[in-house]
Amino acid sequence: MYAIIQTGGKQYWVTPGETVRVEKLDAQAGSELELNALWSASNEDKAGDKLPQAKVVVKVLRHLRGPKIIVYKRRPKKAYEKTQGHRQELSEIQVKDIHLS
Repeated sequence: MYAIIQTGGKQYWVTPGETVRVEKLDAQAGSELELNALWSASNEDKAGDKLPQAKVVVKVLRHLRGPKIIVYKRRPKKAYEKTQGHRQELSEIQVKDIHLS
C-alpha cells in the first residue's frame, strides 16, 4: 500500500512506517496530522484507483534544519562577487497509516 501526498509544494511517495523529511509543518513534535492523498493504491482489487478521499496519518517526530547550501554569484570583469548561505527548515514525519475510503 502506498500513497502520494503533497506538502510544502512538493509531492512525496510514502508507505506506512516510512520516515520522510518535508518542509517545516506548523505542528508540535509528537503530534499527529492527517494529510490528503493525491493518489493511492493498495494490494486489494482497487489497486491504482484515484481516491481523493484517501487520508494519510502522519506523526511529527522532530523539527530540524537541512544542510547548508552555498549560493555564489559573480560577474566577470565587473568586480562583483556575492556569497550567501541557506539552511532549510525541515520536519521529520513518520507515516503511521493510510486510510482508503
